[in-house]
Amino acid sequence: MKGGEDFALERTPLEARRPMWEVFMIRFGTVATLSQLILGASLGYGLNIRDAVLATIIGCVLLEIVSFLIGVAGCREGLSTSVLTRWTGFGRFGSSLIGLIIAISCIGWFGIQNSVFAEGLVQAFGGAVNLKVMMVITGLAVTLLVVYGYKMLSWTANIAVPGFLIAMAIATYKLLTEYNLGDLLNTAPPGELMPFGVAVTMIAGGFMVGAIITPDLSRFNRNTKDVFWMTVLSLFLGELIINSLGVLMAHAVKSSDVVSIMLTLGGWVSAALVIFATIKINDMNLYGASLGASNFLDTTFGLQVHRSLITLVIGILGTLGSVMGILDRFVSFLVLLGVALPPVGGIIIVDYFILKRSRKELDISRAQNKLPDTVEYINPISLVSWVCAFLIGHFVQWGIPAVNSLFAAAVLYWIGNIIFSSSTKKDEQPIVGDIAS
Repeated sequence: MKGGEDFALERTPLEARRPMWEVFMIRFGTVATLSQLILGASLGYGLNIRDAVLATIIGCVLLEIVSFLIGVAGCREGLSTSVLTRWTGFGRFGSSLIGLIIAISCIGWFGIQNSVFAEGLVQAFGGAVNLKVMMVITGLAVTLLVVYGYKMLSWTANIAVPGFLIAMAIATYKLLTEYNLGDLLNTAPPGELMPFGVAVTMIAGGFMVGAIITPDLSRFNRNTKDVFWMTVLSLFLGELIINSLGVLMAHAVKSSDVVSIMLTLGGWVSAALVIFATIKINDMNLYGASLGASNFLDTTFGLQVHRSLITLVIGILGTLGSVMGILDRFVSFLVLLGVALPPVGGIIIVDYFILKRSRKELDISRAQNKLPDTVEYINPISLVSWVCAFLIGHFVQWGIPAVNSLFAAAVLYWIGNIIFSSSTKKDEQPIVGDIAS
């Protein structure tokens, strides 16, 4: 795969596509993690078990629809999300912005997750290692793994995911043997009551960015069927089962602190294995950041920098940010960026599957295993739809912000194209934007 390049700025050829189970393991590793268990425990601490499971199911269905549709586009074209957007409504300028947002968002979460990873390890091992030293070790270790691209993502998944499942099995066995399941199912939430809508928002919104960047992995799938099973199994096995176990454990231990829960139910070995599994979501954070940064540098400055070098630089920056505690101050900003990414999914789906504005160019170039020769420089309709949908997601308090912004972008973009298509037909002018080589 050209060292660690991983076809960052080109189509992933058919001969580089991988078996479904292999891609699934990487994707499953992004939800079979400490952060997912924390989410489940948080739901269980504030909801009864029935409502927590129902909220998880609703969130999973929404995430699956988005993941599958965008994943199919990525699989067919063999392109990462940020590169795909050049020919799915955003053009060169919009794609550059998306690449930058993905890069900043993923670098930020990489640094924050690195802090969580290191703090969990220090706590699990009784504080024997200095926290900042542990942050440097974990951050640089993940960076070096991601330098080697998809191959290392697969390798770490084959270690971290089974380890996480073993830890969960140990804790679940103790849960079922030492606690009465019937009593747990009927217990009231041990903490302050959480509104049901907030719970669904936490599920759908928490992984919506992951759903939007599905093409980063689905470009390695061999066909649409593989995309379906990769997304549906990872979401429902990861989100539904792990969340539900987190809910039960929170009710049993009467706590939302996952490390305490795992120490109580599985001992320090299980706690360490669960914490170690965080490596899977963090290597995908860094991988997504490297792809987004590669696209930004290419579209903005015409620089085709090797993805491995980009990974090394941003991994070091992210690690330093976590050590210095800078990134903790930017959580609200990263959450804001999280609202900016779902509208991208809505526009991609409408442009690729309904309007099909660039499908002819994509089909011709795909047969030649290259990128289209032409690309729009700017598409005002997508940019206006994007901004409006972002504002809706940020300011409208009803419903799920990530879902609100996604559907708003899809509707606005579709209506905008219908209006402009009608007006330009009357004037006999091109439909949208200028085409530039």
